[in-house]
Amino acid sequence: MTLKAAIFDMDGLLVDSEPLWRSSEIRSFATVGVHLTPEVCKQTMGLRIEEAVQHWYNKFPWEGTSIEEVKKDIFDEFMKEVEATAVPMDGVVEILEFFKGKGLKIGLASSSPMLLIKKIVKHLKIDSYFEILHTAEDQKYGKPHPAVYIETAIDLGVKPQECIALEDSFMGMISALAARMKTIVVPEPENFDNPKFGASHIKLASLKEFNEAMYEQLSVS
Repeated sequence: MTLKAAIFDMDGLLVDSEPLWRSSEIRSFATVGVHLTPEVCKQTMGLRIEEAVQHWYNKFPWEGTSIEEVKKDIFDEFMKEVEATAVPMDGVVEILEFFKGKGLKIGLASSSPMLLIKKIVKHLKIDSYFEILHTAEDQKYGKPHPAVYIETAIDLGVKPQECIALEDSFMGMISALAARMKTIVVPEPENFDNPKFGASHIKLASLKEFNEAMYEQLSVS
């Protein structure tokens, strides 16, 4: 089937935001007596922010501060980090140009809130590449449920199986595969050799590695 669209995750793929999320979560959860480490924070990687906060509340319920207040505090801390340090990951502009040159429609399907999505793609100066920005925040179920990818494809006017999906997390990869998309995964370096990422169609150490041969492979597989 002819490929007609490329749909990108955002956090950890377009921008190295996972360390920023982790530091923001560690600081914010500490204020309610929940002391996390960067390694422990990876348990909620790929989840929507409200799902992550609910996860830790279920494990370590606190009093005096609402889940919404903790969510807002994490979000505010993260926004400060983005403005101060965020830059595009290696190969982001090159692969966007590649897909644009192929005439593919380009969308974004992220678990992050829309306010944050818009702010980051504008901050990275890549907003002009995307026809559609979609957030799982509006879906009944977030990743690994495929809804956000399916809805993004619908909004782009293509079938899910006509799309390439690009992800960095396991839950994101499962979401894209469940949507029946050709899936490229770029795991974080310390997780690169994890065999669970073998379910993807292509695994890369960096977006810079993507090339014409890989595109042809996706086109015929």
